[in-house]
Amino acid sequence: MRALVKVGGKRLSSALSSLSSPYIRRFCSSLNSGSVHPSANVHPNAVLGQGVSIGPFCTVGSSAKVGNGCRLYPGSHIFGNTEVGERCVLLTGAIVGDDLPGRTVLGCDNVIGHHAVVGVKCQDLKYKSGDECFLDVGDNNDIREHTSIHRSSKSSDITAIGNNNLIMGSCHIAHDCKIGNNIIFANNTLLAGHVVVECYIVSCISNSSSTSNDYAHTAGAVVVHQFCHVGSFSFIGGGSVITQDVPKYMMVAGERAVLRGLNLEGLRRNGFTAAEIRSLRTAYQKIFMPADENSGDFEERLSHVELHAELAHIPAVRSMVQSIRDSFEGKRRGICKFRHWNGS
Repeated sequence: MRALVKVGGKRLSSALSSLSSPYIRRFCSSLNSGSVHPSANVHPNAVLGQGVSIGPFCTVGSSAKVGNGCRLYPGSHIFGNTEVGERCVLLTGAIVGDDLPGRTVLGCDNVIGHHAVVGVKCQDLKYKSGDECFLDVGDNNDIREHTSIHRSSKSSDITAIGNNNLIMGSCHIAHDCKIGNNIIFANNTLLAGHVVVECYIVSCISNSSSTSNDYAHTAGAVVVHQFCHVGSFSFIGGGSVITQDVPKYMMVAGERAVLRGLNLEGLRRNGFTAAEIRSLRTAYQKIFMPADENSGDFEERLSHVELHAELAHIPAVRSMVQSIRDSFEGKRRGICKFRHWNGS
């Protein structure tokens, strides 16, 4: 006896026949005007905005809210308590949200790449089944193929991503990470839990945020240890393993990454003046490349820069010094070592 298989209320053979080339052309042309393919599984309680286009074999769960002008390409899915802002695009195979307590929120104009998984259960063994967990993504992020971004590990925290970030293929952002704005993560950048790429401050109660310019950049195949902080305008070389903080404006590289100087090209590209860069170089040299043995220990060199008649009045220098000091506060991990620095 031939079994009957139905998809979205139609037999599978009927649904497949509708995917002929003429239909594909019609579907692509309807993306701007809005449509729901008959094979898509859209729960009647889901909230769809105007002009939403949902392709074949997509899923939209009962608690989902999909903003105006969103496009779901064939085989993409939205699960759980998930809110997708206006004009977002889910490419084929993308999954957003999970049937877990808590919430996933995407802002507007985000692109979720092929087979990317965003807003699912974390891999922290301390996570307790039934606990609420959260992910908040800002606007205009390009999250490329096969990337995974996990929700927080507990209800009192959140995984948060800011605006205008490029997260290239096969990256991983683990539970409770905080990612700022204008960040570039090259392929296979892997962030462990609680990593902060400065500076994105989130209030889980008011849903407000405070941001700086950020612009940190990683090359490919970078691994960042849990609880590390990566400063604004910094650069991490390809294949690096980060086990301590990367201060603002600095460049690091290596299997156990060490400081390699300032991210000079990044500073120039992002509008720092020649005078600011000269001041930062002078401060860096005084802190990490002392001219003689009488320059004092690390704390004395930091204090010397803070009290320097000229450098102390440069905002970028003060920000760099504060970034270094913050890395030694509380349970922070300290900073990546300078390759000729003995750690005094």
